[in-house]
Amino acid sequence: MFTHFNLEQFISAHITHRKSNLLDDDFSNNDAELHKQIDGKSALVIGGAGTIGSYYIKALLRFKPERLYVIDTNENGLTELVRDLRSSVGYNIPKDFITYPVNFSDRVFEKIFHQFAPFDIVANFAAHKHVRSEKDIFSVEAMILNNVLRARRLLNLLMEFPPEHFFCVSTDKAANPVNIMGASKKLMEELIMAYSSEIPITTARFANVAFSNGSLPLGFLERINRRQPLSCPLGIKRFFVSPAESGEICLAASVLGQSGDIFFPKLDENKDMLDFSEIALTLLNSLGLEADICKTEDEARKKALMLGDKMTSYPVYFFESDTSGEKSFEEFYTNNEILDLNTFINLGIIKNAPKRNISEIDSVFRRLETLFSSSTVSKSSIVEILKGYLPNFEHIEKGKHLDQRM
Repeated sequence: MFTHFNLEQFISAHITHRKSNLLDDDFSNNDAELHKQIDGKSALVIGGAGTIGSYYIKALLRFKPERLYVIDTNENGLTELVRDLRSSVGYNIPKDFITYPVNFSDRVFEKIFHQFAPFDIVANFAAHKHVRSEKDIFSVEAMILNNVLRARRLLNLLMEFPPEHFFCVSTDKAANPVNIMGASKKLMEELIMAYSSEIPITTARFANVAFSNGSLPLGFLERINRRQPLSCPLGIKRFFVSPAESGEICLAASVLGQSGDIFFPKLDENKDMLDFSEIALTLLNSLGLEADICKTEDEARKKALMLGDKMTSYPVYFFESDTSGEKSFEEFYTNNEILDLNTFINLGIIKNAPKRNISEIDSVFRRLETLFSSSTVSKSSIVEILKGYLPNFEHIEKGKHLDQRM
């Protein structure tokens, strides 16, 4: 609809407020080491068709890996990734480059792994990332299976052929989590730390990725293209990085960190945290539209039906957040974590994260698996197990989930 709209420029001007990428200086300072760790190496990227995974691959291909294998369940996403890379300039695509539309927990993935292992760099981006994924017991089980239990299978597989670097993506919602998604990623962090003495492992907590697949800001553009009203909670603030920055943060963490490191971007709470409602209003303004604030979802839908080709205003429904697991702000670390703020210019590192032993991990995994095999499992029973294992987990339950919102 708005052919003149440049999303990359909008993100730079109105979301990150940065003319250059956050890690430009850090990449410049570590250029020789990045080439040393990546050039001529083999890489396996799991979940590579998503926003973060695909931009990780783009950051990786600024260097010269010898082999690259990409795994994702999204067959169409993999197709577009290949078309995008091969239609662009500036990427060093190796001759040995192939994508596989499979799940990393499937037997066929194990066959692929055993056929092509060992890999120097393995990065896992396969994750449930939405707070809305805790809508009921079935979605909760699927999320914990994907974010935690299947990650354990991958680690056991990697023990057969240990890589030089293994990276598994986390989230800022793992710091003092209030939703099951954040708690599942915190449990994933605990899991990989238990293996960090055996395999070189790093992870990263980072901000919302602006206009990433499935994100609320991208949903604004989708709604406008379909002439549907915008809907947005009030008072929900988040840190944001651009898609390119998300890939670069993960690449830096995966090859420049020490085993057990948890990376995060250095962002300022006062300058870099934005309210979703502010993004909605700014986006409309950039498109030459004024917000027509509606009092109900029904009013917004009815007004959207009357939109014409020469519209000057657009219906928006703002509401007070009333869904489970919604935190009004985000944070990258807790008060009891040890920080390294000196090694990199725009990246911080959580050092010496506590390492539980494998028996502790096995204990909570057995409890979860036993619960999932029961016919009477409930969301509250899962929350209780996670609370017992993660003392900082303070779940916000409101009896309503995001799928019940417009």
